[in-house]
Amino acid sequence: MLLLAACGSSGKAAAPSTTAPNGPTTTVHVAQPVGANPSKSAKMICEKEAIADIEASATGVKTTSITTPTWTDHVYACDYMYPGGAKIGLAVKEMSSDAETTAYFDSLATSLKKTKDVPGLGQGAFQTANGSVVVRKDYKVLTIDVSKLPGQFGVPSASRGDVAINVGATIMGCWTGQ
Repeated sequence: MLLLAACGSSGKAAAPSTTAPNGPTTTVHVAQPVGANPSKSAKMICEKEAIADIEASATGVKTTSITTPTWTDHVYACDYMYPGGAKIGLAVKEMSSDAETTAYFDSLATSLKKTKDVPGLGQGAFQTANGSVVVRKDYKVLTIDVSKLPGQFGVPSASRGDVAINVGATIMGCWTGQ
């Protein structure tokens, strides 16, 4: 239920709207190909609002620090550091087509040893043996690496795999597609 409150105070712009002459307004979402700089949705994973939303909706634990975000090979990434050396790594790989995104997502399923699908997240998601989660949406693939969390983490305590799923749901609830 907390997910409904996540991103509620966001000032993000909505997708373009159109109004038919005699019909309702509709919102049109268009996937954006990778550019020279990270997209707004990729950058949001390391911003103050996402940090607060993840604490409120996914971990219940305040971060001790966030690493400086990096943008290398079309991957925007940062780490959320927690007490006792616990860490969640977040990364968004941006691509330019559905075929490229599918190939990358499928390659991660193999290299990270997918254990099960996670229904209801993005346009496809899976979990790995260590609990980490990979989610695809549009031309982006989000990786939530929880391998550096203890087996149980958060307030209330949850498995690291459940924490990863909750982080993914929180982020997907915020992504605007930009």
